[in-house]
Amino acid sequence: MPVFVARSRSNAIQHINSRVIGTLDLDYESAWQDALELQSLGEKYGIRVQYRTIEHIAVRSPEALVRGLRAPKVTFRQRHLYCLFDLAMLPEQSLSELEALAIRYGDYILAGRLLRETTLVWE
Repeated sequence: MPVFVARSRSNAIQHINSRVIGTLDLDYESAWQDALELQSLGEKYGIRVQYRTIEHIAVRSPEALVRGLRAPKVTFRQRHLYCLFDLAMLPEQSLSELEALAIRYGDYILAGRLLRETTLVWE
């Protein structure tokens, strides 16, 4: 089933009114305020509306971690970055810089062994 990401309330309502069956993923700052109302509206048309506060991202390599953290963050969600590689592969200076970026974005760099569910994969 297709997933549509709404970056604003008006974008979400527009998608619901289009009646395209699938999942509507609310990803904007005030989505938590709109979630219940939009879920009810979506149900009328067979559209599943979801709101998540955290992305669980499996990171497969040091290069993927660097690319992901240096790219502009396009979500309001907090990202838990589960490194499926040995963090010791990164030079200490690089790791410190990446941790500083993660902190600035409100994200966490975590050991891969803590991963329980995945919403995205950085390759």
